[in-house]
Formats: sequence, C-alpha cells, structure tokens
Amino acid sequence: MIRHLATALLALAVGTTTPAAATPALVPAADREIVFTADGTTVYGTLRVPEHRAGHRLRAALLLPGSGPTDRDGNQPPGSTPDTLAHLADALQGDGIATLRFDKYGTGRTGLGAYADRPEELDHPAFVRQARAAYEALRDQPESDPRSLLVVGHSEGAMTGLLLGGTVHPRPAGLALLQPQAIRMLDLVALQLKAQVAEATRQGQLTPEEQRTINAAVAAAVTSLRAQRPVDTSALPPALAQLFEAFQGSSARFVASDDAVYPPDTAAALAPGTKVLLTCGTNDTQVPCSTTNALTTALRRAHAGRPGRVRLPEVDHLLHRADRPDALAPPVLDALRRFTLR
Repeated sequence: MIRHLATALLALAVGTTTPAAATPALVPAADREIVFTADGTTVYGTLRVPEHRAGHRLRAALLLPGSGPTDRDGNQPPGSTPDTLAHLADALQGDGIATLRFDKYGTGRTGLGAYADRPEELDHPAFVRQARAAYEALRDQPESDPRSLLVVGHSEGAMTGLLLGGTVHPRPAGLALLQPQAIRMLDLVALQLKAQVAEATRQGQLTPEEQRTINAAVAAAVTSLRAQRPVDTSALPPALAQLFEAFQGSSARFVASDDAVYPPDTAAALAPGTKVLLTCGTNDTQVPCSTTNALTTALRRAHAGRPGRVRLPEVDHLLHRADRPDALAPPVLDALRRFTLR
C-alpha cells in the first residue's frame, strides 16, 4: 500500500513537472537590401539589424542624408566619401537600434527614377514624400517596433526629418537633427558666401570695397530668386555667378521649394514630448551654431523633449574632428547616446 502510494506520488510529481521555457535563439546582426516605392520610383536601401533575440521588436531609426547627390552611406562619390550615414548606422547598431538608409533621388541604385526625363520637376516635397515612404517601409519590417521609431537627419536631411516628424503616423518617438539646415536655404547660402568673402578679404585676396560690392550682389541675387526674376551676376566672381545661374536652371523648382521652408515654423507640428537632439559643431562653417537659435527656441515652445541642443566642440559639418576625418567625433557619439538613452 505504501509502495503503491509512493509510486503514485512519484508519477504525479513527474507528470506535473513543467520544463523550463526555452531561451529564444540569438539572431546575428545582418544587413539586407530593402526595396520600396515612392511616387512610382523604386528606391533601394540598406536595413541594418543588430544582434537580437528571435521575435524581439527593436527600436529602429530612419537615416536621412544631407543636400546634393548624397547616397545611402552619406557620400557623393568620387569626390566626397565621409561615410557619414554608414558611421551613424554603426553607432546606432551598438545601442541595439536597427537602421534604414537609402539612395535618395539622383544617387546610387535609385537614380532619378520617375524623374529621369523631367529632372526639373524634382522639388523638395518629392524628397519628403520619398522619406515618408522609407519611414513606412521601416515601420513595417518584422524586426521594428512601430512604437519606438526614430528619425536621424543630417544637414538638409535634418530639415526633411523635421517636416516628416510632424506628419507621419505613428509619430516618431525621437528626432535627431544633426548639424541641421535650420533657416531658409537662400539665407544660409548667403551667410556661407559672405563668410567666405570675408575670409578672402582678411587674407588680402579682396579689397574691402570689393567685399561690399560682392555682398550687395549676393543679397540682390537672393531677392531676385525669391521674386522669380533673372539674377544679375555681373558683379559676382565667376564661381558665385555660376552658382546663382545654376539656381535658375533645372534646379530652380527645388531651390524655390526648399527655400520656402522656415524650419522653426515646422516644430509646432511635433507631438509634445517628442525627444529631440539638435547638434551644432563649433568648427562647422556650413551651419554655424548661431543659425540654430530660432529652431532651438521653437522646439522649446513646442514642448519637445530632451536632450535639446548640444554643442559639439571642434566638430565640423561632417561630424568629424580635424585629427580624425574618417570617424564620428567622440562628442557626436556622446550626444547620440544621450538621445538613445531610454
């Protein structure tokens, strides 16, 4: 009797033992090609997925490139290959964040796409729509957590990201605006040109009178472009004359549509509490810190979350320090960690 009872209890104990739950397998880090469509154009990009547990949804960031023909890695080959976006993908991968970067119109595998026969119709809203399609493609990846999407834009890409952040659904949990275009495009161009003319005058290449003449011609050129009038380039040096002539050519529609955006006005559309990082480098001659003042104030008024504006000592426009032009500067990495900290 006792033996039978013991046997029954043992059987019951064995039968009711629940095996420990299996630990989900680790999925190794990997890059894969992503294809999506924007306005009838097939767009190509790279999705980078960090190592993670199978079935675990990851925070994911859309990376947006700067101005001009800048490809998915942040390059304008063959002349400029800083790999800005590729380095950002590396840094975010280290924090367990997936990233999508893509070849925007006019670059890489994407090319001009639907605009190949009508490049003069390519305007800034087209790039915003392309970025929106990329955001939706990232949102729909099986590894992405749609509640934890981020947008990381560099230079003009930061302005594009700011426009995107106030219109997409779901709204991004955070925006990183790295060395952003924070004022109107032609105001920024005029600021850059006047700084270059001042430096040439300082070095004795121009007289003060020539400096005043060129500055007045630049200001008049900006006024003419905004009024859609022909630009008088007769008082401009050849290089500046060519620049303003190009602004009136096939790029005229893009220039006008980009210049129409005043970034501080777009901040009000962000969801209150959206985490925002805005960086400016003390060695950035293209986007001086002073140009981000109005945007910084607008973000504060929109109740954007921290970390807010972060000054990057000795960092240039491409997020480098002079002694390491092939890597993101340590202050950039520190700012990104503050942004991605939960």
